[in-house]
Amino acid sequence: QVQLLESGGGLVQAGGSLRLSCVASGRTFSSYNMGWFRQTPGKEREFVAAAEWSGQSAYYAYYSDSVKGRFAISRDNAKNTVDLQMNSLKPEDTAIYYCAAKGSHGYYYQRSQYDYWGQGTPVTVSS
Repeated sequence: QVQLLESGGGLVQAGGSLRLSCVASGRTFSSYNMGWFRQTPGKEREFVAAAEWSGQSAYYAYYSDSVKGRFAISRDNAKNTVDLQMNSLKPEDTAIYYCAAKGSHGYYYQRSQYDYWGQGTPVTVSS
């Protein structure tokens, strides 16, 4: 069982930055692949970024096209955290952001692959 808690959301002007953090409970955090998703009212939850274990003492980072080059995912297994640094924010980045964990590999962009979810943290980008 893994419990996830996000923080760091808030209100920011377009062009600004925010750093979201997700802390996980449990002693097996390093064995989970982690992802960030976001959701706006009336829309499906969409993939934002993921850190997948490469099998060679490293994680690969994956991003949706809409955030590539602006967002960066990082994880610290010693602290059980996964962060999402968001730069050059746009009004269309406004959403509830969710942290998620999965024990499987691959299909990092599919929300159905994730076993555990946080409660979300809101991000509002004003124009």
